[in-house]
Amino acid sequence: MTIHVKRAYDPPTPEDGCRVLVDRLWPRGLSKERAAVDEWLREVAPSTALRRWFAHDPARWGEFKQRYWEELTGAAACEAVKRLRILAVTGEVTLLYAAKDEVHNNAVALREYLASSQRRPSPVGWGE
Repeated sequence: MTIHVKRAYDPPTPEDGCRVLVDRLWPRGLSKERAAVDEWLREVAPSTALRRWFAHDPARWGEFKQRYWEELTGAAACEAVKRLRILAVTGEVTLLYAAKDEVHNNAVALREYLASSQRRPSPVGWGE
């Protein structure tokens, strides 16, 4: 399972594979043509409340990841997570995000979640 992380504003490359936008909102000022997004999975984005609480404050990163990962086990996100797993098994996947911080953002946390949850027993319904 190869999952890359990249800013949505960065130009697409052949190595990106399937480009998946994982933000709830479309990146400001970015045209659909320039973004070259293959799929937009809003359901895996952090809730608006969590996104506002985090405010890209690196001091809140650890708690943000914990809260975000809890959200990813919810019914709506579960289907989108399953879709990401399928995409990752069939080829290269690049998670796209709009944040300026390349280290503390939801795409980085999501990639970490996908990698760590692959080693844990899957909850009912994930492997179906």
